[in-house]
Amino acid sequence: MSGNKMLKGAAVIGAAGIMVKVIGAFFRVPLTNWIGQLGMSYYQVAYLIYSTLLVMATAGFPVAISRMVSENVARNRYGNAYKVFRVSLTIMGILGIILSGICYFGAGLLSTRVGNPNAEPAVKAIALALLFVPLLSSFRGFFQGRQNMKPTAVSEIIEQLVRVAVGLSLAHLLLSKGLPQAAAGAAFGASAGAGASLLLMILIFGLSKKFIKKQISLGSDYADETGEIVKKVFLIAIPIIIGAEVVPIMNALDMGIVMRRLQATGWSAVESQGLYGLISAYCTTLINLPQFLIQAIAISLVPAIASASASGNREEVEANTSLGYRLTMMIACPCTFGILALAKPILFMLYPARMEEAANAAPTLMILAISILTLAIYETTTGVLQAIGKQMIPVINVAIGAVVKILISFIFVGIPVINIKGAAAGTVIAYLIASILNSRAVSKHVRPSIDPDRTYIRPIVAAAVMGGIAFLVHRGAAAVLGNSLGTLLAVLAGVIAYGLLVILLKIVTPQELATIPIGARLNRVIGKIIPGWHE
Repeated sequence: MSGNKMLKGAAVIGAAGIMVKVIGAFFRVPLTNWIGQLGMSYYQVAYLIYSTLLVMATAGFPVAISRMVSENVARNRYGNAYKVFRVSLTIMGILGIILSGICYFGAGLLSTRVGNPNAEPAVKAIALALLFVPLLSSFRGFFQGRQNMKPTAVSEIIEQLVRVAVGLSLAHLLLSKGLPQAAAGAAFGASAGAGASLLLMILIFGLSKKFIKKQISLGSDYADETGEIVKKVFLIAIPIIIGAEVVPIMNALDMGIVMRRLQATGWSAVESQGLYGLISAYCTTLINLPQFLIQAIAISLVPAIASASASGNREEVEANTSLGYRLTMMIACPCTFGILALAKPILFMLYPARMEEAANAAPTLMILAISILTLAIYETTTGVLQAIGKQMIPVINVAIGAVVKILISFIFVGIPVINIKGAAAGTVIAYLIASILNSRAVSKHVRPSIDPDRTYIRPIVAAAVMGGIAFLVHRGAAAVLGNSLGTLLAVLAGVIAYGLLVILLKIVTPQELATIPIGARLNRVIGKIIPGWHE
Protein backbone atom coordinates (compact mmCIF):
# COMPACT_ATOMS: atom_id res chain seq x y z
CA MET A 1 0.00 0.00 0.00
CA SER A 2 1.48 3.32 -1.04
CA GLY A 3 1.50 6.37 1.18
CA ASN A 4 -1.50 7.67 -0.77
CA LYS A 5 -3.50 4.51 -0.12
CA MET A 6 -2.54 4.63 3.53
CA LEU A 7 -3.85 8.20 3.74
CA LYS A 8 -7.12 7.16 2.09
CA GLY A 9 -7.48 4.22 4.45
CA ALA A 10 -6.75 6.37 7.48
CA ALA A 11 -9.20 9.02 6.23
CA VAL A 12 -12.01 6.47 5.82
CA ILE A 13 -11.43 4.84 9.21
CA GLY A 14 -10.87 8.23 10.83
CA ALA A 15 -14.10 9.69 9.44
CA ALA A 16 -15.97 6.64 10.70
CA GLY A 17 -14.25 7.03 14.05
CA ILE A 18 -15.46 10.61 14.36
CA MET A 19 -19.01 9.55 13.58
CA VAL A 20 -18.79 6.69 16.05
CA LYS A 21 -17.57 8.97 18.80
CA VAL A 22 -20.11 11.68 18.07
CA ILE A 23 -22.84 9.04 18.22
CA GLY A 24 -21.23 7.68 21.39
CA ALA A 25 -21.44 11.13 22.99
CA PHE A 26 -25.21 10.91 22.57
CA PHE A 27 -24.98 7.71 24.60
CA ARG A 28 -22.78 8.67 27.54
CA VAL A 29 -24.04 12.21 28.01
CA PRO A 30 -27.74 11.42 28.61
CA LEU A 31 -26.82 8.19 30.38
CA THR A 32 -24.59 10.07 32.82
CA ASN A 33 -27.27 12.69 33.37
CA TRP A 34 -29.79 9.89 34.14
CA ILE A 35 -27.77 7.60 36.40
CA GLY A 36 -24.96 9.88 37.66
CA GLN A 37 -21.44 8.92 38.62
CA LEU A 38 -22.58 6.04 40.87
CA GLY A 39 -24.62 4.36 38.15
CA MET A 40 -21.84 5.03 35.65
CA SER A 41 -19.41 3.26 37.96
CA TYR A 42 -21.52 0.08 37.53
CA TYR A 43 -21.58 0.51 33.77
CA GLN A 44 -17.85 1.27 33.68
CA VAL A 45 -16.99 -1.89 35.62
CA ALA A 46 -18.94 -3.95 33.09
CA TYR A 47 -17.22 -2.17 30.22
CA LEU A 48 -13.81 -2.59 31.85
CA ILE A 49 -14.31 -6.36 32.29
CA TYR A 50 -15.69 -6.59 28.75
CA SER A 51 -12.70 -4.64 27.36
CA THR A 52 -10.22 -6.80 29.25
CA LEU A 53 -11.70 -9.99 27.83
CA LEU A 54 -12.30 -8.49 24.40
CA VAL A 55 -8.65 -7.60 23.94
CA MET A 56 -7.93 -11.33 23.56
CA ALA A 57 -10.08 -11.36 20.44
CA THR A 58 -9.70 -7.91 18.93
CA ALA A 59 -6.12 -6.84 19.65
CA GLY A 60 -3.88 -9.50 18.15
CA PHE A 61 -5.95 -11.56 15.75
CA PRO A 62 -7.25 -8.78 13.45
CA VAL A 63 -3.69 -7.44 13.17
CA ALA A 64 -2.41 -10.94 12.39
CA ILE A 65 -5.15 -11.49 9.79
CA SER A 66 -4.61 -8.06 8.23
CA ARG A 67 -0.84 -8.53 8.07
CA MET A 68 -0.98 -12.09 6.69
CA VAL A 69 -3.66 -11.23 4.12
CA SER A 70 -1.72 -8.14 3.04
CA GLU A 71 1.51 -10.10 2.64
CA ASN A 72 -0.25 -12.76 0.54
CA VAL A 73 -2.03 -10.19 -1.64
CA ALA A 74 1.32 -8.43 -2.27
CA ARG A 75 2.60 -11.77 -3.66
CA ASN A 76 -0.62 -12.48 -5.66
CA ARG A 77 -1.49 -15.39 -3.36
CA TYR A 78 -5.18 -14.55 -3.20
CA GLY A 79 -6.27 -18.12 -2.48
CA ASN A 80 -3.95 -18.34 0.49
CA ALA A 81 -5.18 -14.95 1.74
CA TYR A 82 -8.74 -16.31 1.69
CA LYS A 83 -7.60 -19.48 3.47
CA VAL A 84 -6.02 -17.36 6.21
CA PHE A 85 -9.40 -15.70 6.71
CA ARG A 86 -11.34 -18.99 6.85
CA VAL A 87 -8.97 -20.55 9.38
CA SER A 88 -8.97 -17.38 11.48
CA LEU A 89 -12.78 -17.24 11.44
CA THR A 90 -12.92 -20.69 13.01
CA ILE A 91 -10.38 -19.72 15.67
CA MET A 92 -12.30 -16.57 16.53
CA GLY A 93 -15.63 -18.39 16.74
CA ILE A 94 -14.25 -20.80 19.33
CA LEU A 95 -12.60 -17.96 21.24
CA GLY A 96 -15.85 -15.98 21.26
CA ILE A 97 -17.78 -18.83 22.85
CA ILE A 98 -15.15 -19.19 25.59
CA LEU A 99 -14.94 -15.46 26.37
CA SER A 100 -18.70 -14.97 26.38
CA GLY A 101 -19.09 -17.88 28.82
CA ILE A 102 -16.42 -16.53 31.15
CA CYS A 103 -18.06 -13.10 31.21
CA TYR A 104 -21.61 -14.34 31.82
CA PHE A 105 -21.01 -17.14 34.32
CA GLY A 106 -18.18 -15.29 36.09
CA ALA A 107 -20.01 -11.95 36.31
CA GLY A 108 -20.57 -12.08 40.06
CA LEU A 109 -17.00 -13.07 40.89
CA LEU A 110 -15.43 -10.58 38.48
CA SER A 111 -17.48 -7.59 39.62
CA THR A 112 -16.84 -8.43 43.28
CA ARG A 113 -13.10 -8.73 42.69
CA VAL A 114 -12.91 -5.19 41.33
CA GLY A 115 -14.78 -3.91 44.36
CA ASN A 116 -18.17 -3.18 42.78
CA PRO A 117 -20.58 -6.16 43.18
CA ASN A 118 -23.58 -4.07 42.08
CA ALA A 119 -22.14 -4.19 38.56
CA GLU A 120 -22.99 -7.91 38.13
CA PRO A 121 -26.20 -7.34 36.05
CA ALA A 122 -24.32 -5.05 33.67
CA VAL A 123 -21.49 -7.57 33.27
CA LYS A 124 -23.97 -10.31 32.34
CA ALA A 125 -25.76 -8.02 29.89
CA ILE A 126 -22.60 -7.27 27.95
CA ALA A 127 -21.44 -10.90 27.73
CA LEU A 128 -23.19 -11.67 24.42
CA ALA A 129 -21.08 -9.03 22.67
CA LEU A 130 -18.03 -11.20 23.35
CA LEU A 131 -19.56 -13.90 21.12
CA PHE A 132 -20.16 -11.55 18.17
CA VAL A 133 -17.17 -9.21 18.19
CA PRO A 134 -14.43 -11.85 17.62
CA LEU A 135 -16.20 -13.03 14.46
CA LEU A 136 -16.71 -9.43 13.42
CA SER A 137 -13.00 -8.75 13.89
CA SER A 138 -12.11 -11.58 11.51
CA PHE A 139 -14.12 -10.00 8.71
CA ARG A 140 -12.64 -6.58 9.42
CA GLY A 141 -9.09 -7.93 9.44
CA PHE A 142 -9.66 -9.65 6.10
CA PHE A 143 -10.92 -6.52 4.36
CA GLN A 144 -8.24 -4.32 5.97
CA GLY A 145 -5.56 -6.69 4.73
CA ARG A 146 -6.96 -6.24 1.22
CA GLN A 147 -6.58 -2.46 1.69
CA ASN A 148 -10.36 -1.96 1.79
CA MET A 149 -11.29 0.04 4.89
CA LYS A 150 -14.90 0.81 3.91
CA PRO A 151 -16.52 -2.36 5.32
CA THR A 152 -14.84 -1.74 8.67
CA ALA A 153 -15.95 1.89 8.67
CA VAL A 154 -19.59 1.15 7.79
CA SER A 155 -19.85 -1.73 10.27
CA GLU A 156 -18.43 0.44 13.08
CA ILE A 157 -21.04 3.13 12.45
CA ILE A 158 -23.92 0.61 12.39
CA GLU A 159 -22.59 -1.05 15.54
CA GLN A 160 -22.55 2.26 17.39
CA LEU A 161 -25.98 3.38 16.15
CA VAL A 162 -27.63 0.18 17.35
CA ARG A 163 -25.66 0.25 20.61
CA VAL A 164 -26.84 3.77 21.41
CA ALA A 165 -30.46 3.20 20.41
CA VAL A 166 -30.86 -0.08 22.29
CA GLY A 167 -28.68 0.87 25.27
CA LEU A 168 -30.40 4.19 25.97
CA SER A 169 -33.88 2.75 25.44
CA LEU A 170 -33.28 -0.09 27.88
CA ALA A 171 -31.50 2.15 30.41
CA HIS A 172 -34.47 4.54 30.44
CA LEU A 173 -37.01 1.72 30.72
CA LEU A 174 -35.12 0.06 33.58
CA LEU A 175 -34.24 3.22 35.52
CA SER A 176 -37.25 2.80 37.81
CA LYS A 177 -35.96 -0.64 38.83
CA GLY A 178 -32.68 0.75 40.17
CA LEU A 179 -29.26 1.92 39.02
CA PRO A 180 -27.75 -1.59 38.60
CA GLN A 181 -30.58 -2.58 36.26
CA ALA A 182 -30.38 0.68 34.30
CA ALA A 183 -26.63 0.17 33.88
CA ALA A 184 -27.33 -3.38 32.66
CA GLY A 185 -29.74 -2.07 30.05
CA ALA A 186 -27.08 0.35 28.82
CA ALA A 187 -24.49 -2.43 28.72
CA PHE A 188 -26.75 -4.69 26.62
CA GLY A 189 -26.57 -2.07 23.89
CA ALA A 190 -23.02 -3.29 23.15
CA SER A 191 -24.33 -6.83 22.56
CA ALA A 192 -27.10 -5.62 20.25
CA GLY A 193 -24.73 -3.36 18.30
CA ALA A 194 -22.14 -6.09 17.78
CA GLY A 195 -24.82 -8.51 16.56
CA ALA A 196 -26.20 -6.01 14.04
CA SER A 197 -22.70 -5.14 12.80
CA LEU A 198 -21.81 -8.80 12.32
CA LEU A 199 -24.92 -9.39 10.20
CA LEU A 200 -24.00 -6.39 8.05
CA MET A 201 -20.42 -7.61 7.59
CA ILE A 202 -21.64 -11.06 6.54
CA LEU A 203 -23.85 -9.37 3.93
CA ILE A 204 -20.93 -7.25 2.61
CA PHE A 205 -18.73 -10.34 2.42
CA GLY A 206 -21.43 -12.23 0.53
CA LEU A 207 -21.71 -9.41 -2.03
CA SER A 208 -17.90 -9.38 -2.45
CA LYS A 209 -17.48 -13.15 -2.80
CA LYS A 210 -17.81 -13.21 -6.60
CA PHE A 211 -14.95 -10.72 -6.99
CA ILE A 212 -12.85 -12.54 -4.39
CA LYS A 213 -13.28 -15.86 -6.24
CA LYS A 214 -12.26 -14.21 -9.52
CA GLN A 215 -9.06 -12.89 -7.91
CA ILE A 216 -8.32 -16.33 -6.49
CA SER A 217 -8.63 -17.90 -9.96
CA LEU A 218 -6.15 -15.39 -11.43
CA GLY A 219 -3.62 -15.57 -8.61
CA SER A 220 -0.92 -18.03 -7.54
CA ASP A 221 -1.86 -21.59 -6.53
CA TYR A 222 0.40 -21.35 -3.47
CA ALA A 223 -1.30 -22.50 -0.27
CA ASP A 224 0.00 -22.95 3.26
CA GLU A 225 -1.02 -25.94 5.33
CA THR A 226 -3.82 -25.21 7.79
CA GLY A 227 -1.56 -26.02 10.73
CA GLU A 228 1.07 -23.61 9.43
CA ILE A 229 -1.50 -20.81 9.15
CA VAL A 230 -2.74 -21.45 12.68
CA LYS A 231 0.81 -21.41 13.97
CA LYS A 232 1.65 -18.13 12.23
CA VAL A 233 -1.60 -16.47 13.34
CA PHE A 234 -0.85 -17.29 16.96
CA LEU A 235 2.82 -16.30 16.70
CA ILE A 236 1.79 -12.85 15.52
CA ALA A 237 -1.33 -12.47 17.66
CA ILE A 238 -0.22 -13.70 21.09
CA PRO A 239 2.49 -11.05 21.75
CA ILE A 240 0.06 -8.35 20.60
CA ILE A 241 -2.67 -9.75 22.85
CA ILE A 242 -0.32 -9.83 25.80
CA GLY A 243 0.69 -6.24 25.16
CA ALA A 244 -2.90 -5.11 24.70
CA GLU A 245 -4.01 -6.96 27.84
CA VAL A 246 -1.45 -5.02 29.86
CA VAL A 247 -3.53 -1.83 29.52
CA PRO A 248 -6.94 -3.12 30.72
CA ILE A 249 -5.28 -5.26 33.39
CA MET A 250 -3.32 -2.18 34.43
CA ASN A 251 -6.59 -0.23 34.58
CA ALA A 252 -8.30 -2.97 36.61
CA LEU A 253 -5.42 -3.15 39.09
CA ASP A 254 -5.24 0.62 39.14
CA MET A 255 -8.96 0.85 39.93
CA GLY A 256 -8.54 -1.52 42.87
CA ILE A 257 -5.53 0.41 44.14
CA VAL A 258 -7.29 3.75 43.70
CA MET A 259 -10.39 2.59 45.58
CA ARG A 260 -8.35 1.16 48.46
CA ARG A 261 -6.00 4.13 48.69
CA LEU A 262 -8.90 6.59 48.71
CA GLN A 263 -10.65 4.66 51.47
CA ALA A 264 -7.39 4.37 53.41
CA THR A 265 -7.11 8.15 53.44
CA GLY A 266 -10.61 8.79 54.80
CA TRP A 267 -13.00 8.57 51.85
CA SER A 268 -16.01 6.24 52.26
CA ALA A 269 -16.70 3.40 49.79
CA VAL A 270 -19.46 5.43 48.09
CA GLU A 271 -17.26 8.56 47.94
CA SER A 272 -14.41 6.50 46.46
CA GLN A 273 -16.71 5.10 43.77
CA GLY A 274 -17.86 8.66 43.05
CA LEU A 275 -14.30 9.97 42.70
CA TYR A 276 -13.41 7.13 40.35
CA GLY A 277 -16.59 7.97 38.44
CA LEU A 278 -15.11 11.41 37.70
CA ILE A 279 -12.70 9.67 35.32
CA SER A 280 -15.01 6.97 33.99
CA ALA A 281 -18.10 9.12 33.53
CA TYR A 282 -16.77 12.57 32.64
CA CYS A 283 -13.26 12.16 31.21
CA THR A 284 -13.20 8.86 29.31
CA THR A 285 -15.52 9.90 26.47
CA LEU A 286 -13.60 13.07 25.66
CA ILE A 287 -10.17 11.48 25.96
CA ASN A 288 -11.18 8.49 23.83
CA LEU A 289 -12.50 10.62 20.98
CA PRO A 290 -9.11 11.33 19.32
CA GLN A 291 -7.97 7.76 19.97
CA PHE A 292 -10.26 6.54 17.20
CA LEU A 293 -8.54 8.84 14.73
CA ILE A 294 -5.10 7.76 15.92
CA GLN A 295 -6.06 4.10 15.80
CA ALA A 296 -7.20 4.70 12.22
CA ILE A 297 -3.62 5.61 11.36
CA ALA A 298 -2.27 2.52 13.14
CA ILE A 299 -4.84 0.28 11.39
CA SER A 300 -3.79 1.67 8.00
CA LEU A 301 -0.10 1.47 8.82
CA VAL A 302 -0.02 -2.28 9.46
CA PRO A 303 -1.09 -3.50 5.98
CA ALA A 304 0.74 -0.59 4.31
CA ILE A 305 4.08 -1.38 5.91
CA ALA A 306 3.59 -5.17 5.83
CA SER A 307 2.83 -5.06 2.10
CA ALA A 308 5.85 -2.83 1.37
CA SER A 309 8.06 -5.03 3.53
CA ALA A 310 6.85 -8.22 1.80
CA SER A 311 7.68 -6.60 -1.55
CA GLY A 312 11.14 -5.60 -0.31
CA ASN A 313 10.38 -1.89 -0.71
CA ARG A 314 12.41 -0.42 2.13
CA GLU A 315 11.92 3.15 0.93
CA GLU A 316 8.12 2.83 1.11
CA VAL A 317 8.34 1.35 4.62
CA GLU A 318 10.31 4.39 5.77
CA ALA A 319 8.00 6.84 3.94
CA ASN A 320 4.83 5.33 5.42
CA THR A 321 6.36 5.36 8.90
CA SER A 322 7.32 9.05 8.62
CA LEU A 323 3.87 9.92 7.31
CA GLY A 324 2.26 8.00 10.17
CA TYR A 325 4.21 10.02 12.73
CA ARG A 326 3.19 13.32 11.14
CA LEU A 327 -0.50 12.40 10.86
CA THR A 328 -0.49 11.32 14.49
CA MET A 329 0.85 14.66 15.69
CA MET A 330 -1.54 16.58 13.43
CA ILE A 331 -4.46 14.87 15.19
CA ALA A 332 -3.18 14.59 18.76
CA CYS A 333 -1.87 18.15 19.20
CA PRO A 334 -5.12 20.06 18.60
CA CYS A 335 -7.08 17.56 20.71
CA THR A 336 -4.70 18.04 23.63
CA PHE A 337 -4.58 21.83 23.47
CA GLY A 338 -8.31 22.08 22.79
CA ILE A 339 -9.20 20.18 25.95
CA LEU A 340 -6.63 22.11 27.99
CA ALA A 341 -8.25 25.36 26.85
CA LEU A 342 -11.90 24.35 27.24
CA ALA A 343 -12.05 21.50 29.77
CA LYS A 344 -14.55 23.04 32.20
CA PRO A 345 -16.77 24.75 29.57
CA ILE A 346 -17.09 21.50 27.60
CA LEU A 347 -18.01 19.50 30.71
CA PHE A 348 -20.57 22.13 31.76
CA MET A 349 -22.10 22.03 28.29
CA LEU A 350 -22.32 18.24 28.18
CA TYR A 351 -23.48 17.64 31.74
CA PRO A 352 -25.78 20.52 32.75
CA ALA A 353 -27.62 18.29 35.23
CA ARG A 354 -24.35 17.43 37.01
CA MET A 355 -22.58 20.78 37.24
CA GLU A 356 -20.82 20.17 40.54
CA GLU A 357 -19.50 16.77 39.45
CA ALA A 358 -18.43 18.22 36.09
CA ALA A 359 -16.52 21.03 37.83
CA ASN A 360 -14.73 18.47 40.03
CA ALA A 361 -13.82 16.43 36.95
CA ALA A 362 -12.27 19.35 35.01
CA PRO A 363 -8.77 19.29 36.61
CA THR A 364 -8.53 15.53 36.06
CA LEU A 365 -9.61 15.96 32.44
CA MET A 366 -6.89 18.54 31.86
CA ILE A 367 -4.23 16.16 33.16
CA LEU A 368 -5.55 13.33 31.01
CA ALA A 369 -5.52 15.62 27.95
CA ILE A 370 -1.72 15.33 27.94
CA SER A 371 -2.08 11.54 27.67
CA ILE A 372 -3.63 12.04 24.22
CA LEU A 373 -0.18 12.98 22.93
CA THR A 374 1.72 10.22 24.71
CA LEU A 375 -0.84 7.54 23.80
CA ALA A 376 -0.93 8.73 20.19
CA ILE A 377 2.80 8.21 19.74
CA TYR A 378 2.58 4.85 21.49
CA GLU A 379 -0.28 3.64 19.23
CA THR A 380 1.47 4.68 16.01
CA THR A 381 4.86 3.26 16.90
CA THR A 382 3.18 0.05 18.01
CA GLY A 383 1.50 -0.26 14.59
CA VAL A 384 4.87 0.15 12.87
CA LEU A 385 6.58 -2.44 15.06
CA GLN A 386 3.75 -4.94 14.60
CA ALA A 387 3.91 -4.53 10.82
CA ILE A 388 7.64 -5.36 10.65
CA GLY A 389 7.34 -8.41 12.91
CA LYS A 390 8.61 -6.80 16.13
CA GLN A 391 5.33 -7.18 18.01
CA MET A 392 6.99 -8.23 21.26
CA ILE A 393 8.78 -4.91 21.74
CA PRO A 394 5.64 -2.85 22.51
CA VAL A 395 4.56 -5.55 24.97
CA ILE A 396 7.67 -5.06 27.07
CA ASN A 397 7.53 -1.28 26.79
CA VAL A 398 3.90 -0.89 27.84
CA ALA A 399 4.47 -3.34 30.71
CA ILE A 400 7.25 -1.09 31.99
CA GLY A 401 4.90 1.89 31.72
CA ALA A 402 2.14 -0.05 33.54
CA VAL A 403 4.38 -0.80 36.51
CA VAL A 404 5.28 2.89 36.78
CA LYS A 405 1.58 3.86 36.59
CA ILE A 406 0.65 1.56 39.48
CA LEU A 407 3.46 2.97 41.61
CA ILE A 408 2.44 6.57 40.86
CA SER A 409 -1.22 5.82 41.61
CA PHE A 410 -0.33 4.17 44.90
CA ILE A 411 1.78 7.13 46.02
CA PHE A 412 -0.20 10.13 44.77
CA VAL A 413 -3.80 8.92 45.14
CA GLY A 414 -3.02 8.47 48.83
CA ILE A 415 -2.37 12.21 49.16
CA PRO A 416 -5.83 13.66 50.01
CA VAL A 417 -5.39 16.94 48.13
CA ILE A 418 -4.41 15.07 44.94
CA ASN A 419 -6.68 11.98 45.23
CA ILE A 420 -8.03 10.80 41.83
CA LYS A 421 -5.78 13.20 39.92
CA GLY A 422 -2.85 10.98 40.89
CA ALA A 423 -4.32 8.15 38.77
CA ALA A 424 -4.62 10.52 35.80
CA ALA A 425 -0.99 11.59 36.17
CA GLY A 426 0.03 7.95 36.27
CA THR A 427 -1.68 7.35 32.93
CA VAL A 428 0.20 10.24 31.31
CA ILE A 429 3.58 9.06 32.55
CA ALA A 430 2.91 5.39 31.71
CA TYR A 431 2.29 6.16 28.04
CA LEU A 432 5.12 8.69 27.95
CA ILE A 433 7.58 5.99 28.96
CA ALA A 434 6.10 3.42 26.56
CA SER A 435 6.10 5.88 23.63
CA ILE A 436 9.73 6.91 24.19
CA LEU A 437 10.86 3.28 24.30
CA ASN A 438 8.79 2.41 21.22
CA SER A 439 10.16 5.39 19.29
CA ARG A 440 13.70 4.27 20.02
CA ALA A 441 12.87 0.81 18.68
CA VAL A 442 11.35 2.21 15.48
CA SER A 443 14.43 4.38 14.93
CA LYS A 444 16.61 1.30 15.30
CA HIS A 445 14.69 -1.10 13.06
CA VAL A 446 13.11 1.19 10.44
CA ARG A 447 15.26 4.33 10.58
CA PRO A 448 12.59 6.65 9.15
CA SER A 449 13.60 10.12 8.01
CA ILE A 450 11.61 12.32 10.39
CA ASP A 451 11.40 16.06 9.72
CA PRO A 452 11.16 17.50 13.28
CA ASP A 453 9.85 20.83 11.99
CA ARG A 454 6.82 19.50 10.07
CA THR A 455 6.25 16.50 12.34
CA TYR A 456 6.46 18.12 15.79
CA ILE A 457 7.14 21.86 15.87
CA ARG A 458 4.53 23.13 13.39
CA PRO A 459 1.62 21.00 14.73
CA ILE A 460 2.44 22.04 18.31
CA VAL A 461 2.64 25.74 17.39
CA ALA A 462 -0.60 25.56 15.39
CA ALA A 463 -2.39 23.71 18.20
CA ALA A 464 -1.15 26.12 20.88
CA VAL A 465 -2.36 29.13 18.87
CA MET A 466 -5.67 27.35 18.26
CA GLY A 467 -6.07 26.70 21.98
CA GLY A 468 -5.45 30.34 22.80
CA ILE A 469 -8.00 31.50 20.23
CA ALA A 470 -10.61 29.02 21.49
CA PHE A 471 -10.07 30.15 25.09
CA LEU A 472 -10.46 33.84 24.22
CA VAL A 473 -13.52 33.26 22.03
CA HIS A 474 -15.22 31.31 24.81
CA ARG A 475 -14.39 33.95 27.38
CA GLY A 476 -15.99 36.67 25.29
CA ALA A 477 -18.93 34.71 23.85
CA ALA A 478 -19.95 32.95 27.07
CA ALA A 479 -20.43 36.28 28.84
CA VAL A 480 -23.03 37.25 26.24
CA LEU A 481 -24.50 34.00 24.96
CA GLY A 482 -24.03 31.64 27.89
CA ASN A 483 -21.68 28.71 28.34
CA SER A 484 -23.14 26.24 25.84
CA LEU A 485 -23.29 28.58 22.83
CA GLY A 486 -20.00 30.15 23.87
CA THR A 487 -18.34 26.74 23.98
CA LEU A 488 -19.70 25.73 20.58
CA LEU A 489 -18.47 28.99 19.05
CA ALA A 490 -15.07 28.50 20.70
CA VAL A 491 -14.77 24.96 19.33
CA LEU A 492 -15.79 26.14 15.86
CA ALA A 493 -13.29 29.01 16.01
CA GLY A 494 -10.59 26.56 17.12
CA VAL A 495 -11.32 24.14 14.27
CA ILE A 496 -11.23 26.95 11.68
CA ALA A 497 -8.05 28.42 13.16
CA TYR A 498 -6.25 25.09 13.22
CA GLY A 499 -7.37 24.23 9.68
CA LEU A 500 -6.02 27.55 8.40
CA LEU A 501 -2.76 27.15 10.30
CA VAL A 502 -2.27 23.63 8.91
CA ILE A 503 -2.54 25.12 5.43
CA LEU A 504 -0.52 28.29 6.07
CA LEU A 505 2.29 26.36 7.77
CA LYS A 506 2.08 23.63 5.10
CA ILE A 507 1.88 20.89 7.69
CA VAL A 508 0.04 18.94 4.97
CA THR A 509 0.98 19.24 1.29
CA PRO A 510 -1.40 19.63 -1.68
CA GLN A 511 -0.34 16.19 -2.92
CA GLU A 512 -1.21 14.56 0.41
CA LEU A 513 -4.50 16.42 0.66
CA ALA A 514 -5.48 15.22 -2.82
CA THR A 515 -5.44 11.59 -1.69
CA ILE A 516 -8.28 11.87 0.83
CA PRO A 517 -12.00 12.08 0.02
CA ILE A 518 -12.97 15.60 -1.24
CA GLY A 519 -9.25 16.44 -1.12
CA ALA A 520 -9.13 17.56 -4.77
CA ARG A 521 -12.03 19.93 -4.16
CA LEU A 522 -10.33 21.33 -1.04
CA ASN A 523 -7.14 21.91 -3.04
CA ARG A 524 -9.06 23.95 -5.62
CA VAL A 525 -10.67 26.10 -2.91
CA ILE A 526 -7.38 26.63 -1.06
CA GLY A 527 -5.60 27.45 -4.34
CA LYS A 528 -8.04 30.32 -4.95
CA ILE A 529 -7.47 31.71 -1.46
CA ILE A 530 -3.71 31.16 -1.10
CA PRO A 531 -1.58 31.95 -4.19
CA GLY A 532 1.18 29.44 -4.74
CA TRP A 533 -0.52 26.67 -2.74
CA HIS A 534 0.04 24.09 -5.49
CA GLU A 535 3.74 24.92 -5.88
